[in-house]
Formats: sequence, structure tokens, C-alpha cells
Amino acid sequence: MKSITIKGSQRESVGKKATKALRNAGKVPCVLYGGNESIHFTAEEISFKKLVYTPNVYTASIEFGGKTYPAILQDIQFHPVTDKILHVDFYQLVEDKEISMEIPVRLVGTAKGTVVGGVLRHNMRKVKVKALPANLPDSIEADVTALEIGNKLPISELANDKYTFLHPDNTVVAQVRMSRNAAKAEGEEDAVEAEAPAEA
Repeated sequence: MKSITIKGSQRESVGKKATKALRNAGKVPCVLYGGNESIHFTAEEISFKKLVYTPNVYTASIEFGGKTYPAILQDIQFHPVTDKILHVDFYQLVEDKEISMEIPVRLVGTAKGTVVGGVLRHNMRKVKVKALPANLPDSIEADVTALEIGNKLPISELANDKYTFLHPDNTVVAQVRMSRNAAKAEGEEDAVEAEAPAEA
């Protein structure tokens, strides 16, 4: 999985007054969990742009104090009015310890059902997986080519040895349904047939 570098500075004070001063200076207070101890640090708000405001998923490479910590974004708090980032929690990655993370699902191929008037529904745009950090994918491809009208693609068909899905096997990732117009037309045809007088 691709990584984005976050350059930070360790926090000396974690009080409310110090936190407010940091935010006024365009910095975001952060906490790194998962290691031997929690580490409080700050980073420039602009450095989170590629990590937060994107449909893609990345790990973070946090640099401060002469060290680099691989991590994932665990939680983020926004101001309810301005949407400014108020606080970020990171979870430190350990190479031999599995981690749970939401991964984008990318549909590939043209579903057979859409060629004859069906509508493709993308039910799960992200799925939660559990894997070692090195096995976390950037995205998961779901081939919908074989789907005809009425067909569903269950998550079990996307199984991979490198990661485990944290969803039931019958979770629907994508499906092809009849379009409303086609369903309406079919319903009208059935109604006409039902109303037609029987031949003598």
C-alpha cells in the first residue's frame, strides 16, 4: 500500500491552552497509539490533504525526533462549522501484527446485464479487511463482467490469501438489477396481456 509522509514535532504540552495556540498556528495535535507508549505530536494541517481528502487509502509514514513510524489513520475530528481538522489519531503498524482497515472496491469490466438494459449497483464501495501491513492492498478489484440481470457478486468471490474480509460471505458487493423503465414497461405488458379478452 502507498504511504504518505507526515512530518511532525513532538508536543511538550498537551493542555487546552497549548492546543488552542497550536491550532491558531495552523498545526494539528495528533496522537500515535499502538507502540510501547502513546506519543503526542503536531503536524502542519496542509500535510493531511492527501491523506484525508481523497477516495484512496494510504498508510502514513510519520517522521519526527529523528525516527519514522509507519501508521494508519485511526480517527479524525473536524470542526462542526469550519471543517478544519481539530485532532488526528494514528495507530502504529507492526510488521508481524495484523491490522483492520477499510479498502476501496474498484469495479472492473462491463456487466452483461447492463448491455441489455440492466443497471449496475455498486453496493460496497469500501470493505473492511484484516491483514499484515505489507499485505494491505491499495484497492480491491471486483470483476462484474459475468453479471446478468438479477445476478449478485458476493464478497466470497473476491477472497484472497493475503487478507481476510471482515464481512459475511454473502455480503453483496455489486449487482445488476432491471432498470425502472424496463420494469415499468414489463409491468404494463403483463397488465395488457391480463386485460386482453380470451379468444373464443
